[in-house]
Amino acid sequence: QVQLVESGGGLVQAGDSLKLSCTVSGRTFNTATMGWFRQAPGKERQFVSAISWSGGSTLYGDSVKGRFTISRDNAKATVYLQMNSLKPEDTAVYYCAASSDTWPEKNSYEYDYWGQGTQVTVSS
Repeated sequence: QVQLVESGGGLVQAGDSLKLSCTVSGRTFNTATMGWFRQAPGKERQFVSAISWSGGSTLYGDSVKGRFTISRDNAKATVYLQMNSLKPEDTAVYYCAASSDTWPEKNSYEYDYWGQGTQVTVSS
């Protein structure tokens, strides 16, 4: 059974930073493309970032480019999302997801497994 567990969310002020973590168990993490998505109340799930199994290829949503950085540690089966210069519009539940695809994908349907999510709230 594959499990993805996110952590690191919280309440911060605009301009602050947060680092999210997602630890994967139950499968070969090293070969999985990993992604982060977010969903704000009343809105559709939105792509944030993705990283290939090697870490050599990354992808970012337009709204987070230059502020967020995705990385992974295959030895720890963990993917990270460093979020800097946070804005109130970044407020959402953040989900990590795992895909068997080789390259980072923006579409949520490309991902096979999902975590339960972690809340990020940015106050103005």
